[in-house]
Amino acid sequence: MSTAMKQPARQDGPIGVFDSGVGGLSVWRALRARLPKEDFLYVADSLNCPYGSRSAQEIAALSRGIAEYLLGRGAKLIVVACNTASAAALADLRQTFAVPFVGMVPAVKPAAGLTKTGVVGVLATPMTFEGRLYHEVVEQYAEGVRVISSTCDGLVERIEAGDLGGPETLSLLRTCLRPILEAGADTLVLGCTHYPFVAEAIQRLVGPAVRILEPSAAVAEQAARVLNREGLCRPGTAEGTTRFATSGSPRQFAAALEAMLGLQAPVSHLVWSQGRLLDDPSP
Repeated sequence: MSTAMKQPARQDGPIGVFDSGVGGLSVWRALRARLPKEDFLYVADSLNCPYGSRSAQEIAALSRGIAEYLLGRGAKLIVVACNTASAAALADLRQTFAVPFVGMVPAVKPAAGLTKTGVVGVLATPMTFEGRLYHEVVEQYAEGVRVISSTCDGLVERIEAGDLGGPETLSLLRTCLRPILEAGADTLVLGCTHYPFVAEAIQRLVGPAVRILEPSAAVAEQAARVLNREGLCRPGTAEGTTRFATSGSPRQFAAALEAMLGLQAPVSHLVWSQGRLLDDPSP
């Protein structure tokens, strides 16, 4: 077990947040609004994005490497702001590391309670649909409800490129939404943290009669509950800070921050070396 695994969590440590790319920013935004006094360290593994087409073993290994990096920088709680990584690696992370983890589960439970037609659509990656978490939620909370699962291959890449409403993105969305709409769904679950950034485009395509759900606010509430339960809330009244880091292009990630959130912030570069994620030593 590494030193990072053994270190006790500290109240003044940051909350670690990670995703394969920019998608987890939708979760970070909710976390920041709910926990304004906390410090955050956001890691985007953009070099290996998208995770959705990778094997569960690959995703678990990448997630462990990111968790070790975050713990090495004092993270007291880690939010896996990625449905795919949650499906493939959350159980392993909780067994391997001592700090608490908060993961992502598609919002099937609230969707099943809201639908009037009895049909719920879920947009997510293949790995999310294959994961045990998703099937458990459907079996437990969607009895008597028809759940239409649809993947949208290539959409994460379009969002990473900043195309939130161009012709190619809209064409992809029309294709993956078609089986959901044809089945009569009146509630749509966004089961990938990238997808809220195209929620406006989706709403235009499905029309006002279809309600769109995404779980970022619920994840932020769960993170707040865990901090309180573990006695890990940051002391003091000062507003917290956020450090952003990516294994991809810092310039591209900074541009995404500004385009998606209107935020200008420095972005550090990370490098993978023999399964470990490290701060880039080059100037």
